[in-house]
Amino acid sequence: MHIKLLKRGDSPRVLGVDADHVRRLAEVETELPPILVHRETMRVIDGMHRLGAAILNGRQTIDVCFFEGSEEAAFLVAVRANTAHGMPLSLQDRRVAALRILESRPGMSDRAIAEVTGLSAKTVAGLRRCSTADSPQLNARIGKDGRRRPLNAEEGRLRAARVIAANPDASLRKIAQDAAVSVGTAHAVRQRIRRGEDPMAPRTTERIGGAAPATAAEATAEARRRRAGQEADVLLRLRSLQRDPSLRLSEAGRHLLRWIHGHMIAQDMRADLVDAVPTHLAPIVADMALQCAEIWNDFAHDVQERMREQSERTQTGGRTWNG
Repeated sequence: MHIKLLKRGDSPRVLGVDADHVRRLAEVETELPPILVHRETMRVIDGMHRLGAAILNGRQTIDVCFFEGSEEAAFLVAVRANTAHGMPLSLQDRRVAALRILESRPGMSDRAIAEVTGLSAKTVAGLRRCSTADSPQLNARIGKDGRRRPLNAEEGRLRAARVIAANPDASLRKIAQDAAVSVGTAHAVRQRIRRGEDPMAPRTTERIGGAAPATAAEATAEARRRRAGQEADVLLRLRSLQRDPSLRLSEAGRHLLRWIHGHMIAQDMRADLVDAVPTHLAPIVADMALQCAEIWNDFAHDVQERMREQSERTQTGGRTWNG
């Protein structure tokens, strides 16, 4: 296919195309695999580095394979492909991709997203807790096998109880359909109601009746959730910066993005990095970390000062002077 017909893809990479990797691919003498292109939009799903290498070598055509599907599905394919071969996505890239998938497909299960992004299901669950404040809460999630499973069993039982109360003679299949629960759950709820029992499962009733006192483990878990929330916020901000054309399309802007990306340390990586510091180098590493913190502090001060000066100039320029 002629290269001029192709469009830049919606890359899951926070920093976009790596120029050094493009140059390395351009030096490869063997034929590179075809790139993957979304047929409807002609955007590259997988293979931007191979496309860049072809351009660098002066080629006008490149072998392609087409993908049929929605743009959301194309992004899932792009993430999956870039975690499996070529230049792997960084941990931050995969986390940002997981956040985007959570936004576009909140019904997708943690395990299904984990399989696509190469993260653990536990990590995805942590990102979900911190990113669903403004997202719709669904009654079910779609697993890796494509089957829909209830997200909250207690709510499903309550819905089934309401359906039974409104129509006691309804069939189990009808109850299950109207309450969006399994036939087994509909049967269990109806049996409990017929026996004069609470429709909720016994362990659910006990949990609702009295909350257990907070423990050290629960406090630790809450602290981890807060840290995960802070990390998710940073990732979302980084994604927003990466999508801004004023940064992404300028050399200085891309350098700034690389600088920010390189200085971000995921919370769950910090302990491993600390353990990796040899004792005899600890004073040097700690001092360099403090110096980096001072550089970032000075940078933040300069940005704020520039913003203040621009605000003052704007206000001064908008005044009407009488003289």
